[in-house]
Order: sequence, then C-alpha cells, then structure tokens
Amino acid sequence: MRLSLNHFLIIWVGLTIGLLANAQEPEVVPGEIIVKLRGAKGPGKASGVLGKMSSQKGLKVKRAWGKMGMYHFAAQKGVSLKAQIDDLNSDPDVEYAEPNYIVHKSSDVGILETYTPEQVLEIVQAEGLGALGVDESVQAAWKSGGTVSAQSSSVPVIAVIDTGLDVSHQVFTSTDSIWVNSGEIPGNGVDDDGNGYIDDVNGWNFVDNSGTMYDDDGHGTHVSGIILNVDQNIHVPASSLRTAGIKIMPLKFLNGSGSGSTSDAIEAIYYAVQNGATVLNNSWGGTSYSAALHEAVTYTYDNGVSFVAAAGNAGSNNDSLPMYPASYDVPNVISVAATYDNFELTGFSNYGRTSVDLGAWGYFINSTVPGGAFGDSSGTSMSAPFVAGTAIQMVIEAPGMLGYQVKQIIEDQTEYRSVLSGKVVTQGRLHPNDSISTASTSTVSTSQPDYNTNFSANRELASEIAGGGCGMVQQLTAQNSPNGGKMGEGGEFMQGGGGFSIPGPKAWYVILLMGILLAPIMIATHLRSRGSVNQRVHQRFKIDSDVRVKVGEKELVGSVSSISLGGVQLNTEELLENGGIVNMTISSPEGKEQIQVEGRIVWSEEKKAYGVAFQDAPLSALDRISNWTEGLKKSS
Repeated sequence: MRLSLNHFLIIWVGLTIGLLANAQEPEVVPGEIIVKLRGAKGPGKASGVLGKMSSQKGLKVKRAWGKMGMYHFAAQKGVSLKAQIDDLNSDPDVEYAEPNYIVHKSSDVGILETYTPEQVLEIVQAEGLGALGVDESVQAAWKSGGTVSAQSSSVPVIAVIDTGLDVSHQVFTSTDSIWVNSGEIPGNGVDDDGNGYIDDVNGWNFVDNSGTMYDDDGHGTHVSGIILNVDQNIHVPASSLRTAGIKIMPLKFLNGSGSGSTSDAIEAIYYAVQNGATVLNNSWGGTSYSAALHEAVTYTYDNGVSFVAAAGNAGSNNDSLPMYPASYDVPNVISVAATYDNFELTGFSNYGRTSVDLGAWGYFINSTVPGGAFGDSSGTSMSAPFVAGTAIQMVIEAPGMLGYQVKQIIEDQTEYRSVLSGKVVTQGRLHPNDSISTASTSTVSTSQPDYNTNFSANRELASEIAGGGCGMVQQLTAQNSPNGGKMGEGGEFMQGGGGFSIPGPKAWYVILLMGILLAPIMIATHLRSRGSVNQRVHQRFKIDSDVRVKVGEKELVGSVSSISLGGVQLNTEELLENGGIVNMTISSPEGKEQIQVEGRIVWSEEKKAYGVAFQDAPLSALDRISNWTEGLKKSS
C-alpha cells in the first residue's frame, strides 16, 4: 500500500487547485421554497392554509412532510424569491420559510488508492488489520457483538444518507446486509406498499427519483463498508463472510459531483424514519443553518432514532463556526471528529469542546468501493460510520433502545485521552466493544427528555457553504495556486483578481490553511511508513513529518518517514543530483517545534533508495531528536 511519487504528485496537484469557493450568497434551487406551518401537523389539518398558499400566494405543493408540518413549494413565477419568502415569514400561519438551499460536498481527494480483494488479503497477512484502520476495540466487538439472525424480523436497519451504494459489491451480497422493502414487488412499476415510491426495493435515489442507488462517487459505498466492519471483519475472503446482523438502507441524495438539495436531504431523513431505520449515518454537512433541516433532525429524535453526523474537515472549531447537521443541539445527534491511530485529533478534523461529542478513527481507513474493490480514504466521513456502526450493534443487543440513550452510553464509554481534552465533549475516543457490551446489560429506557426546537432567527438569504461537505479532507493553498495567489490585506485570499473572505482572525486561519495544506504529505508519509527496514546502527523510529530541504538556492518540500540519531529517511526523488550537502528544517511529530540540521545525500544499494545522513549535527539537535522519539513507534 505504497504511494508512488507520480501518484502523490497527481494528488498534490489536485488538492492544491481545490480551493474554497468564493464567499457569496448561497446557491438555491430556483423558484423553490420550504415552509413550516404553525400548529398545522397531520393529515387534513393544514388543508385550509395550503389552500390560501395556492390561491393567494401562487404557490404549488411539490412535497409534503405532514407529520413534521413542513411543505416544499414551487414559488410563484415572475416574483422575487426573497420577496415571497419575506411575505411568508410575515404570515401568522407560517413558523418559518426559507429557500431550498443547494448543498455541496467539499473538494476532496476521494479514494486515494484502490486495491483488489486479493491485495487486501496480502496486506492483512503481512501487516495485520491495524494497517487498514481497524482498531483493536472494533476487532473485540466482533467477538462480543450481537448475534441476531438476519432472517429475523427484528434485524435493525441503518440508513446511509449519502452518494448511493454499490449493492452488488461482494461484501454486501455475501453478508446479505442490504435492506429489502418487503412491501414492494421488484420491477412491476407499481407502488405496492403505497409509500409514494415505485419499486423502492432497497431504498431510494432522490437525485434521479428512482429505486437504483448506484454510487457514482464512491463515498457512500466506502461509508457503508465501515459500518459493516463494526458488525464483522470485511477484510476476509467473500466465502468467509457471515450473514450480517444488520441491514443497510442506502439513500442517495448527493449526485456524482457532490451536490444535493436541502429538500432531498429532508426527504431522505423522512423516508428513513418512516421505513424503520433506527440509526442514520450522515457523513456530509455545511456551515449553512437551515431551520427545515433542523426540523427534520428533530423529527428523528421524536421517533427515537440515532442521528450520527461528521463534524467536518475544515480544521476549525464548531463551537464558534458550526457545521450542520452535526452542530444541531438535538439530543440524539452524535457529532464525530477524526483521530489518528495514536488517538490524537487529525489536522483536518473539526473539533469543539462543547459541540463535538467524541473522536473516532478517521485516517487512512480501508473499506469497500464500487466495482468489488477496496480503497483508502480519510476524513470525519470515515469516523462517523464507526460510531453509527457501533450504535446499530447496540440496538441488536438492546432492541427498542432510543437514540438518546444510545448517545449517552457511547459518550460514557469513550476511552479518555488527554490529547482530546478541550477538543471534544467527552475528551475521549469511541470504544465500540465497551459501548456494545454496556448496551447488552442496560435497562432500556422507554422515554427521553422533551426537546423543543429553537430555530435560528437568521432568515436572510446569506450563508457560508465551506469546509464541510462530505466530511473528507479539504485542501487549501495559496503559494501553489495556478494563478500565483497571495494573501491580501484583511485576511482575504486573492487569486487572479478574485478572492474569498476568510472568517475570523487572520492569524489562526492562516495557521489552519497551512495545517490542512500539509495533510497530503502526512498521508504519503503514513503510507511509506508501512514498509519495513533493516536494523541499523541507530534505532530508527517512525515519524509523520514534513521537511524543507535547501539545495543551493532552491528549497524543496519532502516528507520524513523515519528518523534516528544517524539520519532521516527522505522521501523525495528530487534530490538525486550531485549527492551534495543540504540544509534541512525538520518539524517535530506534533509540529510544535523545528530543528535545522545539515546533511549529506547518501545512497543505499541494499534499499535502492536515497537518504540524508546528518553531517556533523550539533549535540543540541540530536538531543531534541532523541526527545521526539520517546513517543514514536520503533521502525523495525
């Protein structure tokens, strides 16, 4: 699972040009409005108000979520959308009205590398499951988790609201883990169960309005595999997979370019609850507040469902810059940050001492991708399904457990880590085995606290949609932009005469940008560090760090995968000339300090690789390196 230089450069270029969209008024679906009526829930109760909407305001109903008292309208043609929304918000029968916002998945690296099932088995045999992002607590959960037969009517259902799912992937077919709508007859073109969807045999595609949930992005399939990986080990031959104790309901609302509407997201949430899903995974989000989406999440709480959401990948504080739906204060929402395998928060993950509940593994996770393959990806999108997968296993152990109690147990059973103190509410990381075991012995509560939605007072047609998206890693850079962008006055990033306003103080945001910029180097370093090296005179240690090497007047950026008192393993192929003396600035593992050291380029015939030997390094520098290595894994 190594990343070649060419592959790395392709990713680097792709990430470098994946800049944040210009700050502007949010995109909306033209001519569409979402309205919550005041005190008009249930069939028939809203008929008079709806009649007024049609006759006096020229609105036409496109969708109705009667049990939530919410309606999706086509607006009156020839009249300003803002004017119509302002008029509706002044109507005493309306609790709120807002546009049908278009949400976007952020720019991301997607699936970094794909592997055949045979290649995955080779990696497991050589390096173990840990190399694929499978934590020991997840492995322990396989031995003590639920044993409900998938043929039982009590098999719990988890909805994956995402980009779709490759339902033909051997991992899902071999485990019989895809939800089946028993009330629907496949392919007859009839809405057999009368739920408003024709041939919704395995779920629904809200993008194309069909029962085919093909995944033209790969994200939803990857997320679903992680959920199933809490149920059992998916990194085995297909013949060794067992029937799953859960059912996955794929609901596609994001298209292949990562765009979707608020109305489709709400429709997917409503569909999931109405069709029996007890856990909802939401590896997407944005910074735009939507009262309608808030209402939909509240609906899941009222129905006892668990709502798991990715915290986002802007590396920012959700306490001050909320990410939705993760930041809604509904008591069943579990907001999840991403951690490395050493428990530390990843550089790209959002955090929040009061708004993000816990951390979970989210760095280089291997899971299913379309086409029967497997792939690696990183982000809070990968962290959320570990939590959602744990929640659905808890429901196996304790049928009928409400979302509020599921959240309390998961939070109570997190594994405390000081590195997460001040970063997440629980100061800990998910512990699937302890959460599942606790659920199996807990008394199931039949009630939960009341929750009254406190809608935002902000109803203006303005918001920021940035930094969250599907929960994957978003990369930003100024110095590498195609147009030679630069940081302007007032914290504004200028590119080719245009720009976008950076929220908040300039200093922390610049640090944030640089931190995210280094993410691909860290990823490449992690891949390279999976290999083994022979014993040397000095004990070597694995390190994820960047290095800036100066050759003459030219400064090159590379990465370091191992370090010792004798030198470093340098992973860049741009230093093959001259074999001379170079000056290096190396960052410590946590990035808080740097050392400058002179080195000489050397060639290892045995390893067929270049490195840099420390050239008369001062004792002070060697002492600092020695201190760094105390917390690092040894490189064999």
